[in-house]
Amino acid sequence: MKNKILILGKLPPPYMGPAVATRIILNSDLKDKFDLYHLDTRLNRSLLNIGKFSLRKISKNIDIYLDLKKILKDKKPDLVLIPISQSTLGFLKDSLFILISRMYGRKVLIHLRGSNIQNWLKSSFFLTRMYVEWVIRRCQSAIVLGENLRYLFEKYFPPEKIFVVPNGANYHFPAPSKDPKDKVKVLFLANLQSSKGIEDVVEAIKKFNKERNSEILLDVIGAWRNEKVKQHCIELVEKNRLSVTFHQVKISADKLKFLINSDIFIFPPREPEGHPWVIIEAMAAGLPIIATDQGAISESVIDGVNGFIVEKRNPEQISEKIKYLMDNPEIRKKMGKKSREFYLNKFTEEKMVENLSKAFISVTKI
Repeated sequence: MKNKILILGKLPPPYMGPAVATRIILNSDLKDKFDLYHLDTRLNRSLLNIGKFSLRKISKNIDIYLDLKKILKDKKPDLVLIPISQSTLGFLKDSLFILISRMYGRKVLIHLRGSNIQNWLKSSFFLTRMYVEWVIRRCQSAIVLGENLRYLFEKYFPPEKIFVVPNGANYHFPAPSKDPKDKVKVLFLANLQSSKGIEDVVEAIKKFNKERNSEILLDVIGAWRNEKVKQHCIELVEKNRLSVTFHQVKISADKLKFLINSDIFIFPPREPEGHPWVIIEAMAAGLPIIATDQGAISESVIDGVNGFIVEKRNPEQISEKIKYLMDNPEIRKKMGKKSREFYLNKFTEEKMVENLSKAFISVTKI
C-alpha cells in the first residue's frame, strides 16, 4: 500500500522558482511511488500583486486553511510537505499549515527553498524567534536545497532528519541555430530586480564595451520588479550604446531556445538564494556560468571548472570573466561540457525524485 503524501505549494502563474518546483514534483514519477495530494496555496496570479494587502487575499487564505482541514480529515495523509517562508508574515501564514497538520496528528516535513532564514531570524524580534523555533520543533524533519545549507536547521534537528534535495528537472532543447561567425552571446535570465544582480550585469557589459567595443551581445529575459531599477538599466544601455536587448518573460520552448543559442550564462545575485532554477537550466544547456556564491549555487558552479564564482556587487569581476571566456573559446566549450555533465549526474528530475522519495520514506517511518 502506497504512503499518502499531501504536498502544499503554489502553482504557476506567476512563474517563480517554488511554483515551478511544485508543478514538476506533482507531475513527476513520485505519483507512481506515492498517493499524492495537492493543496494550492497561491494567492497571486501576477508578480505585480505579490506583497500587496487585500481583503480578497485574507478571504482566500481562510479558504485554503479550511481546504487543508478537509483534506487532512478525509484523506488522512501519512505526511504533509510544507514549504516555509523566510519573512515574518509569510512564516506566520505557513505556521498555521504546520499547526493544523499537527493538530490532526499528521507528520510534517518542512521544505526551505531559500537560504535566508537565519538572517531573517537574527533581525527579528525575540518573540518572533521564539515562535518560529517552537513551530519548527513541532515538525519531524526538514529539506534544504544543498549540503552547505544543512546548518540552517542543525539547532532544530539531528543530521539524519535534515534531507538535501537539490532542484532537478528534465529539459528538451531545440536544435541550436548559432552561426560560428556570430558575436558571443551572453544571457541573463531572472526576475529583473536588484537582488538578482541585473544592475551589476549591465555595468559589467558597460565596462567590457569600453575596452572591446561591443564584441558581445547580452540578452536579458525577465519581468521588471522595480521601476527605478528598470529606468537605471535602460538609461545605462541607451547612454552607452550597449549591445543589450531586454526581452519579456519567456517560457517553454522560447526560453530554452535562448539558452541553447547562448555562449555564456550570468547570474550574480546580491542576496541569499536557494538553488536557482536558472542555474540548472544553464547547466542543462551546456553553458559556462558566471555567478555569485549565494545559497547552494557553489555546489552547481564550481569555480574554474564549469564557470566562475565572483564577488557580489562586483561588475569588474564579471567583466573580466566575460573577457576570459570570450578570449578562450576552447575553455568556454570545456566548461560548458562540464556544466552539462554535472546536470546529468545530479540535477535531473529523476535525481530529485530519488532524493524526495528517500526523504518521504524516512519520515513516514519515524
